[in-house]
Amino acid sequence: MQLHGLHHLTAVSADAPGNHDFYTRVLGMRMVKKTVNQDDVSAYHLFYADGLASPGTDLTFFDWPVGREVRGTHAIVRSGLRVAGPAALDYWAARLAEHGVRHGAVQTVDGRLQLEFEDPEGQRLALVDDGGAGEAHAWARSPVPAESQIRGLGPITLSVPDLRPSALFLTEVMAMREARRYEAPDAPGTAVHVFEMGEGGPAAELHLRVEPHLPQAQPGAGGVHHVAFRVKDDEYGYWVDRLNRLRIPSSGPVDRYYFRSLYTREPNGILYEIATDGPGFAVDEPMETLGEGLALPPFLEPRRAEIERGLKPL
Repeated sequence: MQLHGLHHLTAVSADAPGNHDFYTRVLGMRMVKKTVNQDDVSAYHLFYADGLASPGTDLTFFDWPVGREVRGTHAIVRSGLRVAGPAALDYWAARLAEHGVRHGAVQTVDGRLQLEFEDPEGQRLALVDDGGAGEAHAWARSPVPAESQIRGLGPITLSVPDLRPSALFLTEVMAMREARRYEAPDAPGTAVHVFEMGEGGPAAELHLRVEPHLPQAQPGAGGVHHVAFRVKDDEYGYWVDRLNRLRIPSSGPVDRYYFRSLYTREPNGILYEIATDGPGFAVDEPMETLGEGLALPPFLEPRRAEIERGLKPL
């Protein structure tokens, strides 16, 4: 049994209002869930996605009062956001410049056009041309035209000091396959190894940069907390049993209400999550008004007044 692609990616912000402004106003994504970190209810957990809150399109943030990430290896170092076609990348180059967003030039990386940029806290992102393959669900209220909107996640780039243990974990535990390798355009001599899951393609890839010369990254705002991979609802038990059978340390089953989760760390310390597609974000809000109010899972609902007092307005 295989994973089916990327489910979501969770990063860290120390500025929830600024984060909300950037991802909804500048990037034109839809905030599909405004909730809290279920393990730390003092912190927002904000979810941005496509018009239907589809699995595989969620870029999410924990809002923690921390300093900036110290960059290095043992970390997720760039998150891809898929768009359709060269014209969309031209649109984004102009839009990012208009909003004063630090960005590079459109370039070809691993056979695909992409445009690298950073959010105001230094979160490293890239708009990647996925060729328009697969479904896309534009958000009617986005400030970005439908044809240029962000379609979903991928690929995700990690930095590891030693390829072998990470590669073995991906292939032998997570059932991915190594598809190819290329040289990092920003670091001649640095090999990047591409691992695929499911049907492959940019929505189902991890790119591992091998960088033994870098110090270990220190977490903080502008960094990534974890990446999650998709499974169908009826496949979740298989993955819980698989990690147990292989004696891989994990969180065990975790019910996040909007999906079920299973967490584990790969040998270089990067946190992976396996997450179900369902039941989805419309389980407690109408699809038409997702993200407009503070949503809490049932076990936190009795603490709503206390939780709301501790959160800053967006």
